[in-house]
Amino acid sequence: MSDMDDGGRLSGGEEEAEDEKGKHCKLTQKVISSELSLLCRTGNGLGHAFVKLDLKDKGLNDIAVISNYVHIRFLDLSNNHLTDLSPLASLTQLLWLKVDNNAMKSLKGHPFAQMTYLQWLSIAANQLSGLDELVGPALESLNLSGNRIQRIDNIQSGCFANLVILELRGNQLDTTDGINLPNLRRLYLAQNVIKCLEGLERLERLTILHLRDNKLDSLNGLSSRMTSLQYLNVRGNVIADMNNLQFLRSVSKTLRALVIFENPLVEDSDYRLSILMLLPHLERLNKDPVSPEEKLEVQKRIRETKEEEIPEP
Repeated sequence: MSDMDDGGRLSGGEEEAEDEKGKHCKLTQKVISSELSLLCRTGNGLGHAFVKLDLKDKGLNDIAVISNYVHIRFLDLSNNHLTDLSPLASLTQLLWLKVDNNAMKSLKGHPFAQMTYLQWLSIAANQLSGLDELVGPALESLNLSGNRIQRIDNIQSGCFANLVILELRGNQLDTTDGINLPNLRRLYLAQNVIKCLEGLERLERLTILHLRDNKLDSLNGLSSRMTSLQYLNVRGNVIADMNNLQFLRSVSKTLRALVIFENPLVEDSDYRLSILMLLPHLERLNKDPVSPEEKLEVQKRIRETKEEEIPEP
C-alpha cells in the first residue's frame, strides 16, 4: 500500500495520523484499514483476512475498536500512550506483539489469558512493576526490559513452559531468584541492582547469562546443575577478590566465554591466568580469545600446583 496518492498527498490513514501527531488520540477503523497488510487464510480455512497491523507512533491512548479485528496475528503498538491492553483480549490468533514505549503500569484485564498461540512478546520501556496478569503458554521470547520490576517470583514454568529467551534489562531487580524456567536458554539481566545470585540451579538448559552493570561482588550462586552454560557476562560489577571467582568451577566444564572487565579484580595483571586455571575449557576471556601461550602457561601452573600438593615421603 502506497504512503501517498498519485498527487503526492498523504493517504487517508497517514494524513489522519499526521494531524494527530503529538496528541493523544483514539484508534479508529479508518486508521486500522489504512495500516492492515498481509492477506492470509483465516484460522478455520473458510476465508481470508489481513493479519498484520502496524500502529506504532500513532499517539494512541485508546484502542478499544481493535477488539473487533480478531484475525490479527502480527501487531505493533509501540511508541504510543497506552495504559490499558484489555482490548487485545479477543485477539486470540496473535503470534507476535510489540507494545514498547507506552505507559503501561499493569496488565489489568487479563489481556493475555486466551492468547494460546502468542510466541513473541515485547513490553519494553513501560512502567510495569509486576507481572501478575502475564501468562504465555506458547511464548518463546519475552522482553520486559526498561520497566520498574523489582521481583520476578511469579515467572513459573507452568505459565511459560516454552520460554527460551527472557530479557529483563534495566529494571530494579536485586536478586535472580524467582525464575523457575527449566527450558530457558538465554537470560538477560543487565543494568539492574542485583547483589546476589539465587535460584540459578533451576536453569539447567541456560546457555547465555548476561549480568552486566549490576552490584555483584561474588559469583556465589552459580550451580553445577547449570550444565549448559556457555556464555557469562559480569562486566561492570564490583568483584574485587579472586577468591569470589572460585564459584566459576561449578560451570567450568561447559563455559566457553567469560566477560569480566570493568571489575576491580582486573587491575591484577595476572587475572587472566588465574581465571583460566579455574576454567580450563574457556575459549574467550573478555574480547580476546585464549591464546595458545596462555593455555600452555595454565597447564604448567596446574602441574606445579599438583606437584606442590604431593606430600613428601
